[in-house]
Amino acid sequence: MVKISELKRFDMADHLDSEEAIADYLSIVLEEDDPESFIQALGTVARARSMKEIAEKTGLNRESLYKALSGDTSPRYETIVKVINAMGLKLAIVPQTRHWIDKT
Repeated sequence: MVKISELKRFDMADHLDSEEAIADYLSIVLEEDDPESFIQALGTVARARSMKEIAEKTGLNRESLYKALSGDTSPRYETIVKVINAMGLKLAIVPQTRHWIDKT
């Protein structure tokens, strides 16, 4: 029998091995409507993709990037956009529902 202490700790970054997996993961986290969780998820993706590479593409040093994506701070929108762009992703806005359309 395997002891719990012998099990490898789960790290989502180990499972983000495709663009689709990354996009799905971030989309699911966004649905939770929790900004801190989304920032942490960006950090997880950055680790999966290479924090060093993301730091170079954004112009931030690795330590600043780790801090910004820890979920313990509130990074600027500009930083979030730089990180998302460096990951080869983009933000898109879609309507939540069509109920807001006035049909009168």
